[in-house]
Amino acid sequence: MIIREIQPKDNEQIATVIRQVFISDNYPKTGTAFADKQLDFMFETYNKPKSIYFVVVDTAINSAFYGKIVGGAGVSQLDSSDENICELQKMYFLQEARGKGIGFEMIQKCLAKAKEFGYEKCYLETLPQMLAAQSLYKKVGFEYLCEPMGGTGHTSCPVWMIKDLNSKS
Repeated sequence: MIIREIQPKDNEQIATVIRQVFISDNYPKTGTAFADKQLDFMFETYNKPKSIYFVVVDTAINSAFYGKIVGGAGVSQLDSSDENICELQKMYFLQEARGKGIGFEMIQKCLAKAKEFGYEKCYLETLPQMLAAQSLYKKVGFEYLCEPMGGTGHTSCPVWMIKDLNSKS
């Protein structure tokens, strides 16, 4: 499997992957990424300064660079925030891609880009039942917050975390 930047032709596949994760894992559909308008236009959404989205491609299926997309994640400026904070966004993987270290590799890639873009902190929102994801976030230095930041509109994601990108953890 490889991690690469999203391309326009990836829009349909990554939208399908994210929706499939919500359906198969029985996550709420409203107040989450499932309902985001930009889900069908991920390339365009992240095709702006200080923003990037990566996809995970299973190279065993199809050609080496354009195989089956099995997950993704990105960073972008936190909505409705004047602070120099990005948000880790839409980090989802199909079941077949989980438990292989891809999530750790993906988050490292996203955080490296966030630092390169000059962000000071990285924020995220997640669901309470996403315990494996929370464990990964803690492993790379995210800490829990008592209230949300910005204006993401994800009212069904009551777990908020932040990481200081200048710290060593």
